Amino acid sequence: MVKILLIDDNQAVLNFLRILLLQKNKYHVETLQDSTKAFEQLSNNKYDLLLLDMDMPNVTGLDILKYIVKNKLALKTIVLTGVEDIDLAISAMKLGTYDYMLKPIEEEHLIEAIESALNENVLLNKEIDTAQKAVLNGLKYKEAFSSVITIDEKMIKIFHIVEKFAQTDNSVLIWGESGSGKELIAEAIHKISNRRDKKFVAVNAGAFAQELFSSEFFGYDKGAFTGASHDKAGFIEEANGGTLFLDEIGELTLPIQVKLLRVLQEEEFYRLGSTRNIKVDVRIIAATNKNLFDEIKKGNFRKDLFFRLNINSINLPPLRERKGDIELLANYFLKKFNEKFGKQISKISDSVMNYLKSYTFPGNVRELMNIINSAIIVETSNELRKKSLPSYFLENNNSIASLDEEIIPHSLSEIEKEHIIKVLEFTNNNRTKAAEILGISRVNLIAKIKKYNIDHHSAH
Repeated sequence: MVKILLIDDNQAVLNFLRILLLQKNKYHVETLQDSTKAFEQLSNNKYDLLLLDMDMPNVTGLDILKYIVKNKLALKTIVLTGVEDIDLAISAMKLGTYDYMLKPIEEEHLIEAIESALNENVLLNKEIDTAQKAVLNGLKYKEAFSSVITIDEKMIKIFHIVEKFAQTDNSVLIWGESGSGKELIAEAIHKISNRRDKKFVAVNAGAFAQELFSSEFFGYDKGAFTGASHDKAGFIEEANGGTLFLDEIGELTLPIQVKLLRVLQEEEFYRLGSTRNIKVDVRIIAATNKNLFDEIKKGNFRKDLFFRLNINSINLPPLRERKGDIELLANYFLKKFNEKFGKQISKISDSVMNYLKSYTFPGNVRELMNIINSAIIVETSNELRKKSLPSYFLENNNSIASLDEEIIPHSLSEIEKEHIIKVLEFTNNNRTKAAEILGISRVNLIAKIKKYNIDHHSAH
């Protein structure tokens, strides 16, 4: 049953609203007259909807709305007020209020607003769940694919292939552009495999300086180099018995490729600074956004390593070839980031959805996720509007199809830079909070701030 909380300092109003809602026989209703207890009440209970008076002593409705946003509480709020105050209404809307009504309340109007607020939550969840169930029907290991949001036929065929590949212990090579979901497919393979109870370790070969990669990947013994004050196990040891996902395999230098080949052939390796060989039982899933055939011709990638990795091969389509997934994914990310930021943005406007559907997404699903994430942070109404979209996206939307390949990587770094600036603004330049929202370490964020030359002023 839907749980509704009413907060108002007037007991007569609470009684009236409670009786009105209970007559509908579909709401569980709780009331609170003392607003000083609101924070405690909201943190200790999960509600679907809050009906909130604005003008209360000690703790005001605005204080409560700020608390909801700060603590990322996922509930819809309808404000009820006896004072026609435009500034207050704007403040309430900026804090994610779904609707704003003047007292005396029109019963029919209130019930309609409640139904509308609740149904948008239900519909959004229902659409995504129904689509997912339809897609996963016919798969033996449905749970393994629950994080891949799709209704695309090509992706469904890939799921069936993944189920077969996962049953073996063969290496798998996943081909696909950046942001197309290669790691999610690798995780699905691990979840289905006999190694599912062991570790899944994901490593991005392109994220490390090459001189660091060897020590991080294979580990090192104390004294192997300056600063090696203790023995350290590498990624490959950490994944022993489980699965090692190696993304951007095309970035590995030739000397490291030789060592990786040894791991695949002999199932052993040496830590840096050690003469003792370590036996390891690990399944390697590799991924690439490069054309490895071209890299082999150029002499940048070993043919023997390629054949060792490419025993089973999966090609992931880019998002521009999965047009039917754009609306589904956009709504999925809307729901996800609403919950994360305690926002109550109930829908994506038609004009925004049209923009999304006409875009080619050089950064694929990851780019779509960042666009929705960024827009939710700055949106002040209960609908995601065009003006909240990142400026690079609006500028490039009509011309992106004609961009040549040399320009696209530049546009991707612009995407990341703009997104980082938006998140820093949202957190008032708190780098720890920003790193948490971005899903990267604080050190990684600081490195990106330096890389993109984002100074203190551009994050305000």
